[in-house]
Amino acid sequence: MPFRNRDHAARLLADRLVEYRGRHPLVLAIPRGAAPMAAIIADALGGEVDVVLVRKLGAPGQPELAIGAVDETGRVSLVHTARDLGVSDAYLAREVEAQTKTIRARRSLYTPVHPPIDPAGRVVIVVDDGIATGATMLAALAAGRAQRPAPLVAAMGVAPSDVLQRIQDLADRVVCLETPEVMFAVGEFYREFSSVTDDEVVEMLQQHRTPVKTGARVTDTHS
Repeated sequence: MPFRNRDHAARLLADRLVEYRGRHPLVLAIPRGAAPMAAIIADALGGEVDVVLVRKLGAPGQPELAIGAVDETGRVSLVHTARDLGVSDAYLAREVEAQTKTIRARRSLYTPVHPPIDPAGRVVIVVDDGIATGATMLAALAAGRAQRPAPLVAAMGVAPSDVLQRIQDLADRVVCLETPEVMFAVGEFYREFSSVTDDEVVEMLQQHRTPVKTGARVTDTHS
């Protein structure tokens, strides 16, 4: 196991991202697991931290197996194996609706303590503790790209090498600490990999609250 915990992986990623120090990057966490990592990276680089809300779409009868992901705007991204698993349009519609409800619930919970920050023209670093299929990271990058960052960076603790190619197609730069040929679960690369709760994400956002200045642009995710 290359990482003691998420904090350890975050510090290693911050070292690899040091060129962005002084450029006030916006570090976006894919919640919930990446939230503590994004905070550490933002603090190390002198940047701001926020979340990008995407949800994995689970396969029929195998909710932990991602067939794709949905972002906050309702944009759906499917992995190439989705139809091979017999995913019907009806099932996909139900799954998208269920995960979209979770996204809306999290937004209503997170936004009162930390209004979304506009990433346009910013160095944007999307962070995850690790990826298996790449579904959520790909959805997060697509959502970020639509808001015109400059540049868009993907940073993660671990990802299989075959998935990284697809991520490189959407990001201007990809930083991945471990790229195993065979990977079954992200947690197998962390000695300690406890769940991160919504309360912990809210606490992180409260601690990294960014004052809204007069004339500052704030993304309206509900329009």
